Amino acid sequence: MTKHSQVEIERKYDVDAKAVPPRLIGVGAVALESAPETVELVAVYFDTPDLDLAHHRIALRVRHGGGDAGWTVKLPGDEGRTEISWPLGDAEGAGSGSERPPAEVVDAVRAFIGDAPLEPLARVTNTRTTVILQDAAGFAIAELCDDHVRSEGLRAPRADSPERRWREWEVELLEGAPDTRERRTALLDEIEARVLEAGARVSVSSSKLARALGVDSLGE
Repeated sequence: MTKHSQVEIERKYDVDAKAVPPRLIGVGAVALESAPETVELVAVYFDTPDLDLAHHRIALRVRHGGGDAGWTVKLPGDEGRTEISWPLGDAEGAGSGSERPPAEVVDAVRAFIGDAPLEPLARVTNTRTTVILQDAAGFAIAELCDDHVRSEGLRAPRADSPERRWREWEVELLEGAPDTRERRTALLDEIEARVLEAGARVSVSSSKLARALGVDSLGE
């Protein structure tokens, strides 16, 4: 399996059902917005019975749908998170939780889990509409994602993990984002001002996994 690594820098916002995503042309270097594209993403998150990964703010998931389908491990970093990804391969049972993390993926988190087994923790289904924010030359600076999410717990007893539904916006920086931390923060701050004006609120949960489990803070 060929792995890929990148740094993910994003902010999350809670929004009501009637909220309309803001236009962001004129914010920073944003000069163009792509047409919205909608996909359905189905992700299953894995952890040990004692939630060893969550306690270290690490997440391990397999996602089907969209351009980044595959296995992903997210690790906390100084700015954003380090995201290590692998392709799906020949695994079956798309989004069902029947897949097992490949050996290379398990090796990436072995230092945090020891010999503990990994088991499906939650399934998160997300209908995502994305707009790409570009500069005048067409380089992708950031993306604004409008997520309609539902989740269900996969650990027994299921009664302790009810289905949850919510809507959120994500703003994630892309390869054309500013090249210094100070300028990246300034861009995110400017976008956030527009997003809050549109009725959003800074998210009370650190991740979709945290929301799925009914807690405020976990690795995504």
